[in-house]
Amino acid sequence: MKRLLPLFLLAALPLAAHAANWKVDTAKSTLGFSGSYQGDAFHGVFKQFDAAIRYDPQHLDAAKFDVTVKLASVDTQSAERDQTLTGSDFFDTGDYATAHFVTTAFHRAADGNVTADGTLDLHGVKRPVTLKVIFKTNGGDATLDVDTTLNRLDFKLGASADWDAISKKIPVHAHLLLHTGS
Repeated sequence: MKRLLPLFLLAALPLAAHAANWKVDTAKSTLGFSGSYQGDAFHGVFKQFDAAIRYDPQHLDAAKFDVTVKLASVDTQSAERDQTLTGSDFFDTGDYATAHFVTTAFHRAADGNVTADGTLDLHGVKRPVTLKVIFKTNGGDATLDVDTTLNRLDFKLGASADWDAISKKIPVHAHLLLHTGS
């Protein structure tokens, strides 16, 4: 019995350091962005995305976000703009059907705010991205809000001078409703 106790304790330690797995309620969640064209603001959402979320604010070392977005699902309430965005000057969904983001590290600042560093693969370009993270639990549910601002030119989106009237800085926001998962 004395030999089994240390093995049991060693086996239990990794369990205590694991973050919770969450299932995203995609019907009640949004992943969107904002921009402007010739000074007029527009907003868009991606209607199809998949997110694997492992998160516990007390165990940031075990947290992970892995998000895949189907770029052709973009909806800006303008068929013409959506067609332009999915075309070769922007998302080029014929060659790059998805965008993919995976976290590499989480950090808690002295004021308690959390950020997540990761890599975004968009339009064949991989770049580091930092997200501001706000996570709130409510029983077996939670909300996860993340925000960042991307420079579209960093990802070769609308890089020609023809698109100079479109904002270069694009705020991105996700509001995810989460349920406890496996």
